[in-house]
Amino acid sequence: MALLAEIVVDTEGDSRVVVLVPVMWLFIAVLVTFVVTRIITRRIRAKTGAAEPDDAAEPEGGLIGDITIGGVHVHHQVLGILLMTLAGVALIATTPEGTALNVFAAAFGVGLALTFDEFALWVHLDDVYWSTAGRKSVDAIFCALMITGLMIGGAELVTGRIGTTEWWVSIGYLFVTLGISVICLLKGKFVTGIVGVVFQPVAIVGAIRLAKPDSWWAVRRYRTRPRRMARSQARFDERYHARWNRARDFVAGPPDPHHAGTQG
Repeated sequence: MALLAEIVVDTEGDSRVVVLVPVMWLFIAVLVTFVVTRIITRRIRAKTGAAEPDDAAEPEGGLIGDITIGGVHVHHQVLGILLMTLAGVALIATTPEGTALNVFAAAFGVGLALTFDEFALWVHLDDVYWSTAGRKSVDAIFCALMITGLMIGGAELVTGRIGTTEWWVSIGYLFVTLGISVICLLKGKFVTGIVGVVFQPVAIVGAIRLAKPDSWWAVRRYRTRPRRMARSQARFDERYHARWNRARDFVAGPPDPHHAGTQG
């Protein structure tokens, strides 16, 4: 365990802060790669303009541009999948320690960020990177950063030796937590449900509060409760979505309403 963590003890020796070094490098790699990737894709977008995907305009020169092999545009999630695969195989095959483990963790984080930055493409099976649907990728990256960030402090989903009372209690607690997170997902709260698996108070609050009006929960459970549906529609109105969209667009760039975009 000493190879996986750094323990910082305060001057009185009464408490300690555990920092999981590989997870820290994973977190840093995800954050830095996402920021750099969005800077590059926004630069490509600015250079190519809002040309339709079918336009046969020649790409501009320069170091920054789309990757094209044999006339096929290679999305950066392909690079991310390949890098995660290589890092994962190396972690399993070599069981590295120390610096090597940190390097592979960072490599996995780079691949994760490149892949999750095109999360919306997985969902829609279409290039929606610069469309409004592409905002789902920002939510996915936010979830990845929140979970890895919380795990830096040594968060554990299961504790104790297998078969002990502590282990069974932690298993039961995990199932309860997952159940609460599922309720959040059914209520249309994707980020809350995912983050709540690691940070349970978030999931509890999300499960208690109103569901989004177009969610599975609201469609089925608010059908005979018009007052609750009206409250949900008032809470999650256009102003609510506009606030969150402004935050997403500030980080990732505003979508182009006229086409999905081909950059990245």
